[in-house]
Amino acid sequence: MASSLFQPSPSSAMTLSSSSTSSSSSLFTGTLRTLGFVDHSRARISAPNTVKCDMSESSNFVNGKPIIPVLNERTLPKFMESAREAKTVSRNSNRLKLFSGRANPTLSQEIARYMGLELGKISIKRFADGEIYVQLQESVRGCNVYLIQPTCPPANENLMELKIMIDACRRASAKNITAVIPYFGYARADRKTQGRESIAAKLVANLITKAGADRVLACDLHSGQSMGYFDIPVDHVHCQPVILDYLASKMISSSDLVVVSPDVGGVARARAFAKKLSDAPLAIVDKRRHGHNVAEVMNLIGDVKGKVAVMVDDMIDTAGMPSSLSNLNFEERYFVL
Repeated sequence: MASSLFQPSPSSAMTLSSSSTSSSSSLFTGTLRTLGFVDHSRARISAPNTVKCDMSESSNFVNGKPIIPVLNERTLPKFMESAREAKTVSRNSNRLKLFSGRANPTLSQEIARYMGLELGKISIKRFADGEIYVQLQESVRGCNVYLIQPTCPPANENLMELKIMIDACRRASAKNITAVIPYFGYARADRKTQGRESIAAKLVANLITKAGADRVLACDLHSGQSMGYFDIPVDHVHCQPVILDYLASKMISSSDLVVVSPDVGGVARARAFAKKLSDAPLAIVDKRRHGHNVAEVMNLIGDVKGKVAVMVDDMIDTAGMPSSLSNLNFEERYFVL
């Protein structure tokens, strides 16, 4: 009998179970409603401390608290969209920056004016012992930076200045650093012509890469193989279109033109250039080189009498070669390119 007192009947057990379930369900639902968790068709979050904002969409309210839907970056409220767009335009307009070294500031100004930009502010000084000091005067964080610095004479100082500029941009958290080198120094030392020589072109490529450059933009390298010395991308551009436009502005008849190669090694380059000038005739200079920057003209192969000569050379250092052609049968004017 005692056991029967503690064992409820099946009907009473079912009644207790259903009543307890309904009470638990109502208690759970009430708790969710109190905490602000309600089941909508899409996920919602509650904003306990909200401020009034100008939203055209109607908001749902639970217990007097607005429920703002989760928004991605493309569906922002109107009061935030205008500020976001203004910030995006401001950020994109400052992503590209140009800086100039002291090697050729005039060229840098021309490039910036052509692109419709202003050169970045940079401070380059020299200590009493000859050391170079570089400091960027504006932020380049996350920007694509282009450093315009040819390694023309004095080649060593301009090269060192370029490397310090690259290092300064890298430590300033620039996104990409491109070294624009219109005149790439040490490019002639791209191979060993004699024993125990240095391949200085490869050394300079390593120095620029280790300094932190991400890309190099060079113009008319001494030889195309120099691009392979870099472990970073190299953009090798040519000035041939600009030179062709210049010659076209001189109104010279194609029958009066002759393209001259300064040596036998430059015949292929001169021949390619002559084809762009209505397949102009070709002449070749036979010269002997007795030492560095010392050359002697021996013979001239081709007819140049009474014509306008266009000499295409890979590098002009002392211009001794064009000067030695003054005693040949050229017309009074000739172009050295």
